[in-house]
Amino acid sequence: MRVTSFFAALVLAIALAGCARAPVATSPATAPILTGDPAHPGLTRGWVNTKLYFGLGPADQPGKGISEAEWRVFLDRQVTPRFPDGLSVLDVYGQWQGKNESAPERLRSKMLIIYYPDTQENQEKIDAIRAAWKQKTGDQSVLRVTEPADVSF
Repeated sequence: MRVTSFFAALVLAIALAGCARAPVATSPATAPILTGDPAHPGLTRGWVNTKLYFGLGPADQPGKGISEAEWRVFLDRQVTPRFPDGLSVLDVYGQWQGKNESAPERLRSKMLIIYYPDTQENQEKIDAIRAAWKQKTGDQSVLRVTEPADVSF
């Protein structure tokens, strides 16, 4: 009985393997032509993805620090006017050890993700957002991670 089960499983595995498709590799020259609009082109080159990390306050003291309402006001006034075409915000937990601290702080945090064309103007907008947060909160920094991105809409 065990031999029959083994052979049945082997035949099934071979049959299913025949159904699999090899991945189709595309290069920019062979990529399908996608359409979009000026703010959301179908295929982009020269874009980046920036993640900014904002500390809101102590993780174990939700009432201390920046409230959700204050965060939304900051987002509406400082971020959205600079990047009105779209962005994402995630709630994250973070740890940060300041220059003169002996142990890291555990923080309620927000991660802001923005995809945009890599231009000097947009880099300055990102820096202005970071500066506005530091001015508002007195924080020493806003972590920035920027990477190249292939984007299509």
